[in-house]
Amino acid sequence: MSSNSPLLPRVKARGKLAVGALVTTLLGQLLAGTAAVAAPERISWEPCESPSGQGGFECATVEVPVDWRRPHSATIDLALARHRATDPERRIGSLLINPGGPGGSGVNFAFTAPDSFSPELLARFDIVGFDPRGVARSNPLKCDADRIEAQGALLFPDSPASFAALREANRALGESCRDLTGPLADHMDTGSVVRDMDAIRAGLGEKRISYYGVSYGTAIGQQYAERYPHRVRAMTLDSNMDHSLGNWAFQKTETDAVESSYGQFADWCARTASCAIHDGDARALFDSLYQRAEAGDLVLPGDPPQTVTPQDLQAFALRHMYDPASWFDFAQTLADLDATAPAATRSFDRYGEPTPYPFLSVMCQDYDLDVPSYATLARHERELARRAPVTRFSTLGWTVQTGCQNWPAEVTNPQRGLDVDGTPPILLTNSRFDPATPHAWASNAARQIGREAVFLTYDGVGHGDYWLSPCARDAIDTYLTTLKTPRENTHCPAVWPTDPATQRQSPNGDLVNPLPDLVGTGTYR
Repeated sequence: MSSNSPLLPRVKARGKLAVGALVTTLLGQLLAGTAAVAAPERISWEPCESPSGQGGFECATVEVPVDWRRPHSATIDLALARHRATDPERRIGSLLINPGGPGGSGVNFAFTAPDSFSPELLARFDIVGFDPRGVARSNPLKCDADRIEAQGALLFPDSPASFAALREANRALGESCRDLTGPLADHMDTGSVVRDMDAIRAGLGEKRISYYGVSYGTAIGQQYAERYPHRVRAMTLDSNMDHSLGNWAFQKTETDAVESSYGQFADWCARTASCAIHDGDARALFDSLYQRAEAGDLVLPGDPPQTVTPQDLQAFALRHMYDPASWFDFAQTLADLDATAPAATRSFDRYGEPTPYPFLSVMCQDYDLDVPSYATLARHERELARRAPVTRFSTLGWTVQTGCQNWPAEVTNPQRGLDVDGTPPILLTNSRFDPATPHAWASNAARQIGREAVFLTYDGVGHGDYWLSPCARDAIDTYLTTLKTPRENTHCPAVWPTDPATQRQSPNGDLVNPLPDLVGTGTYR
């Protein structure tokens, strides 16, 4: 799923806190052409600069069909960026990368490479990122802002009437995406992205690709390995999706992951004297804040005052489980909320106009999550709360489910087990306590892949092992450069935050975790 701590799609309603709403926006134009896609041509690169002004990059586009079933109809251009290998004589080839989302920019991911990837990867590979179809520079998906906001207010229905209103709002939103974007809105599924990625491989002139994908980027990698097993040189799947899950399995594993992650935070706080709520019980405090939010009594001072909903609180907690480096700030905010201190307002971000967000258009074409009635939804909510008495449920998993009810586009890439045969070894990694892509998802994906899969577990909390665990990062670097995998079922030790001043540095102190800025809270990263 992606983040400041990725997760719940958010939107800032006018004058109102809405951390738990689904984010998207209106920006950009669909640049759909009508020329047929010819035989793959080598990509033509031009020098370009990153948004930070850093040079040394190259940018390009690749033309692909909107509908791969009709390859000679309308086309779109996919945006690419690459960072050339710093040691050309030892260059292995291209390493395609994807930061997740759905909705994360692979181009921006590539622009972060000098600060985010190890010197060894930078030396040996051209780091190549692409914006998937409908994302950022690749013909961004456009939807009606008012309908985005209307849907966001209905994502947590509490009655048959509000569930019916949600279904109507979802359909209206999805239809607006189609009206404002054109045919691309109905072709956002991961299967189409997989075929796009193979067109990029061909344009790079690579017979086989190396790939590193995080979170939703693992879904792209898994399905690429399934469709094109003999075109894979090496593949690392970090923080894994599981595309085989039905609705209830999806919800309960997401909920279990958030509850266990928060439990790890609570235990860390109990043994860490510098945690702001060290002298209390972090579980009991969250429960107290939740009950105050349910009663409408959790109000932040301001002009006007802001009422914190239970879903705001849940989404806020979820976000801070993505990277323990934020736990000192998170604990202080919980303490401030408990005292309704003015400082608490600093931690609940305000948002302006919506920005492009193709999240639902992908998820609703990849997952069939329909529920037959509000009664079924309410039963799920009660059962999830029994499983997770502190956090109640995952706001990310929940809003994927509710946001897809009655979505107008066809589920063209529905859930199924993976059938991978003939690839080299594929390295899967996952945190034991990942709040967005549960450890159980990675374990299940590895079982589906079978003998080609090698599974490594990071025994800590968070999302995106490469920046959380030096042990996992070393294993990934070694595998990508030498094809030597770690032993099956290797475990890397947990890394816990020790210094309140350290927020964005990776545990080994020299790499910066780019995921929060690339994907944003509310996605699978």
